[in-house]
Amino acid sequence: MSETTAETETQSLTLVQAVRDGLYGELERDDDVVVMGEDVGENGGVFRATQGLIEEFGDQRIIDTPLAESGIVGTAVGMAAYGLRPVPEIQFMGFIYPAFDQIISHAARLRTRSRGRFTCPLTIRAPYGGGIRAPEHHSESTEAFFAHQPGLKVVIPSTPRDTKGLLAASIRDPDPVVFLEPKLIYRAFREDVPDETYTVDLGEAAVRREGSDVSLFTWGAMTRPTMEAAENLAGEGIDCEVVDLRTLSPLDEETIKESFKKTGRAVVVHEAPKSGGLAGEIIATIQEDVLLYQEAPIGRVTGFDVPFPLYALEDYYLPEAARIEDQIRETVDF
Repeated sequence: MSETTAETETQSLTLVQAVRDGLYGELERDDDVVVMGEDVGENGGVFRATQGLIEEFGDQRIIDTPLAESGIVGTAVGMAAYGLRPVPEIQFMGFIYPAFDQIISHAARLRTRSRGRFTCPLTIRAPYGGGIRAPEHHSESTEAFFAHQPGLKVVIPSTPRDTKGLLAASIRDPDPVVFLEPKLIYRAFREDVPDETYTVDLGEAAVRREGSDVSLFTWGAMTRPTMEAAENLAGEGIDCEVVDLRTLSPLDEETIKESFKKTGRAVVVHEAPKSGGLAGEIIATIQEDVLLYQEAPIGRVTGFDVPFPLYALEDYYLPEAARIEDQIRETVDF
């Protein structure tokens, strides 16, 4: 992490305010940064993540686009190849699929296709995940699609401070980043965030809670119920370590393995469907490299293998503290 000074002034921000603060800092720092997307200008974005930026930086750098995700990302790929650093916003992750071809076939391959002559410094922002009672296509958690694709980095913050630093690092990265924002916690809590610009290194997980009995691996909005479960079980004498992965590609395999070597047990928590989810990749990494430390089968607490449900079943679908606690007890008691 590019550390800030001890005397740095801070302000108490929500996660979505930290997104705006991070964008503001990079727009001010680098004239090549361009924000684009549907309603990001005068309306300030569907979640107000870009509010006021057009007044500060003008409509040549804060660009309202037509409702055409493939066109937004395709245009951004060309701008990135030209030398700019575009930051396109897709209003919801469920709307990103029309741009999938541009992301997979062009953004992710530009460096390889051009034998290094061109890079694609592009950061695609999209709110992801459920829990806000949204209509169909607004609650997707398909981060595994993008983590599977070589040439892309996939970043998911869980705190306001990390959000600003990880977003800055993504925008400064020479290659494309899919930056997924957990909208369930956009305004759930505040945290002191430095006023100055700084970066949090991509590809490094954060140990949110030290523990010795079981490692809990998670990211994004699921970090909060996982932490809640860990704290609840501390009263039962179960000492959980919580690792917030923060970047899903590249995965911080060393932190995962070191945590597992310490505890010998693990539970992975994510809100995406179970089959083909990132939990499988994390478990395989452990099995390949630190199998001999294993004390119990590794548990998964995930969403279900169905399209994200509407209102009545939304709370049932999402992993919450009680369900996570049940799996932890089963893992520890094995």
